[in-house]
Amino acid sequence: MNSKTSDSNLYKIIEEFNFNGDKKFKLIILFGLLGDFDSLEYAINLKGFIDNHQDKNLDIFAIAIGNQNGKEKFCKFTGFHKENLIVVSDNQIHNNLKVSRGLDIGLGGWINMLLMLSGINSFKTIKEVIRGYTGDRKAKQLYSEFDKIDVLKFLKFSGNSFKKVFGDGYLRPFELATFRLNNMNEIIQNWSDYILNEEYLPQRGATFLLNDENQIIYKFFSNDVLGYSSNMRDPLGFLTNLIKE
Repeated sequence: MNSKTSDSNLYKIIEEFNFNGDKKFKLIILFGLLGDFDSLEYAINLKGFIDNHQDKNLDIFAIAIGNQNGKEKFCKFTGFHKENLIVVSDNQIHNNLKVSRGLDIGLGGWINMLLMLSGINSFKTIKEVIRGYTGDRKAKQLYSEFDKIDVLKFLKFSGNSFKKVFGDGYLRPFELATFRLNNMNEIIQNWSDYILNEEYLPQRGATFLLNDENQIIYKFFSNDVLGYSSNMRDPLGFLTNLIKE
């Protein structure tokens, strides 16, 4: 399937799900499973983007593999707007848009995902996991000093702990790892709702940004676990650069 065919299928999806909107730009996201690490993290980042009123020129639409129960829990946990999320039962749309299905060695979704988390056919994953523990001077901090952090229900502390030990103004050591640990806990606690079919665990996602003439001005196809953006140091940086007045 060539790029033009993939783009044509995107326009069919826009029509099918009425992803029109009335703003200058339109963001269309294909998550994998609702219970994918990338899905939760991407959605939470978008919630922060919206909370900072950076979406005034942007309509946001997303499709994920899941069911209605999972959708309810996903939106409650991430803050992503329910009306902006469509759930589907398989990865046919992903296949139509030529999105990576991830690794498949024929031993099931669990094995495929574990191998990808170890860096096999997911080359940037290990680097991203390490960054979660070591921090990143070129990325923004996640927690303010006033945030209350509850890790696995038994370790509770405030965001001020990161400031006391590591300072502030950048992504501190263990900060991103803590954030992702909370996301993992949410997935595990609601596994049957979030993971509709383990076959789709390796399924990656994609992002499309269109202008008011329905022209695709940015697209990104993920190949890696924890790699939903072309720049994970600033995952939504492409929006900041492209949706200016």
